[in-house]
Amino acid sequence: MFLLNFGFTDINFPHLGLYLKNVRDGFSVFGFRIALYGVFIGLGMIFGYLVTDWTAKRTGQDAEKYLDFTIIAIIISVICARVYYVVFNWSAFSDHPLSVFNLRTGGLAIYGGVFGGITTAIVFAKLRKMHVGLFLDTAIVGLLTGQVIGRWGNFVNRECFGTYTDGLFAMQVDVRDAASYFDPSSSLDYVNNLFAGKPEALANVMDIRNHAIVTETATYIQVHPTFLYESLWNFVLLILLLIYTKHRRFRGEICLLYLIGYGIGRFWIEGLRTDQLFLWNTGIPVSQLVSAVLAGVGAVLYCVLFLKSKKPKEQKAETEGK
Repeated sequence: MFLLNFGFTDINFPHLGLYLKNVRDGFSVFGFRIALYGVFIGLGMIFGYLVTDWTAKRTGQDAEKYLDFTIIAIIISVICARVYYVVFNWSAFSDHPLSVFNLRTGGLAIYGGVFGGITTAIVFAKLRKMHVGLFLDTAIVGLLTGQVIGRWGNFVNRECFGTYTDGLFAMQVDVRDAASYFDPSSSLDYVNNLFAGKPEALANVMDIRNHAIVTETATYIQVHPTFLYESLWNFVLLILLLIYTKHRRFRGEICLLYLIGYGIGRFWIEGLRTDQLFLWNTGIPVSQLVSAVLAGVGAVLYCVLFLKSKKPKEQKAETEGK
């Protein structure tokens, strides 16, 4: 028996004229509950592999090796994504430690998956005696494909949204589907204590509360759909990298362009979010910090390897000119 019996809600994009009714977050099959969040993550993994396989064949590589890698990388990346999330959000698990193992309600930080996947790719390529740069170039487009699709899991989970906005893409979410501190009826003392030492985050939360929209049936908060921004940013980046693949100047260039492009986009998007993971007892958004470091390191490495790739040609031209 196939039943859609999970929670459902309305999600509106008023300035786009989109009013989505009864958006569900899961379904059940023969009594087994399946979260749509997990479905989107699974689809991201499948299509990520297919794009990697296509890229490997397109560049004349042995695609079978990427299947072996994908199976290993998925397991390690999911573990790393969960560890990253738990480490920087331990207060949500400290009272119920076993909930760490329940992934169906969300709680995967993509940067943990990125680090896990890239590390796995480097180790795998070295063990199989493959060129690390070429392997990373091929695997990274699969990772990016997974990110494009996986972000829609945040949509059905009603999470990863940003600050208040009345712009074109403004999204209205029932406050009952959001964190309790967004609810205008929740205690101000509770909110102030929760965001003590994080004045910018507190101001963003209060701005959302102050602009809450009350109807006869529900109270809505109106926010930036940052999950959508990131999915679209990643999609454009993916297309550009796939087009550029056959024009790369050196092996590893596609991976470095990913680090730069994704780092820049995520830095901007992370600045809009209101559910950030903070660097422990500070007001520093950890993923925004990581994004800046990622883009900076990627840019430095790109410049070094780009100049290095030009040297042989320049030396050859100088020799021929003598």
